[in-house]
Amino acid sequence: MAPGGRQGDGGEDIDKQSLKHVLDSIGKIVHEQVKKEAEQRSRSDLKGSLSFASIFGEETVSSPNPCNLESEYAKLIMARDHPCGKDGTGKEDVKRFSKERVAEYDEKKIRDTNKSKGGNNEGQCAPYRRLSLCNKNLKNINNIDSDKARHNLLAEVCMAAKYEGESIKTHLEKYDAEYPSGSGHTTCTALARSFADIGDIVRGKDLYSGNSKEKKQREKLEENLKTIFGNIYKDVTSGNNKDTLQTRYNDESGNYYQLREDWWTANRETVWKAITCKADASSAYFRATRSDGNSQSQARNQCRCPKSSGANADQVPTYFDYVPQYLRWFEEWAED
Repeated sequence: MAPGGRQGDGGEDIDKQSLKHVLDSIGKIVHEQVKKEAEQRSRSDLKGSLSFASIFGEETVSSPNPCNLESEYAKLIMARDHPCGKDGTGKEDVKRFSKERVAEYDEKKIRDTNKSKGGNNEGQCAPYRRLSLCNKNLKNINNIDSDKARHNLLAEVCMAAKYEGESIKTHLEKYDAEYPSGSGHTTCTALARSFADIGDIVRGKDLYSGNSKEKKQREKLEENLKTIFGNIYKDVTSGNNKDTLQTRYNDESGNYYQLREDWWTANRETVWKAITCKADASSAYFRATRSDGNSQSQARNQCRCPKSSGANADQVPTYFDYVPQYLRWFEEWAED
């Protein structure tokens, strides 16, 4: 689909070229408000740095760039599961984007909130891409020191994102070559969708259910994240801004949803860098979202904004992570 600006009625901020454009432009509006509120309260208190992550066993790493930590990631994979595989092998159970996986649709569900109230609806199915997600390292996080928690979590999420991006690129290219109709979306769009799913997991919003084994793994992952954000809460509420942050983030349930939301907002740029590490230099995002303060254009370099004068090189071009997951998936199913 050719790039284009905003069209149609309903306000100049809503891009109506397609449902995909509509959702992404609405997500941008939500992001701008969420970011504004988060920065007013937490400032830079939640910003993580790979340089301070202790999971690598050193005070400093070879590079603060998530794409340049191959040796560090390799050590972690030897110690525990590969993000994309089972039993630490790195081998996927079934090839991604495969037509053979259609049969799995009846078992790979999103959580049905009505069922818990006595409804008979078993839930909706996840799209092809979401049947596999390279996040298996997250359930085995065990270094949760309070003063390093925000940095360690960033390192773990970036590791998952990096390998998810590599898997998307490899399998999507094979799928597009095998089936003339293609997957219906570009590599950058697929990366943006997985990026948003990772964001939902971090924030406790993920609707994916899966089979009984996957449910247990998801429960373990969620308990890990609650513990980690509990430690982040202890860390950020021990400084000069503690009263404001305690008011915003205190959560007697232990879920820390607001804290998780703000942590993601503060660190999503680094995660986007990680998931686009292996994207082709010519890969472009489908919508013109890059802003230099005067106009908007497409992110055309590895699905990223170029490092040019007056432009924000860390700007994330997608806003799918601020669109409800079930709406993103409805649109993705239509393309599959």
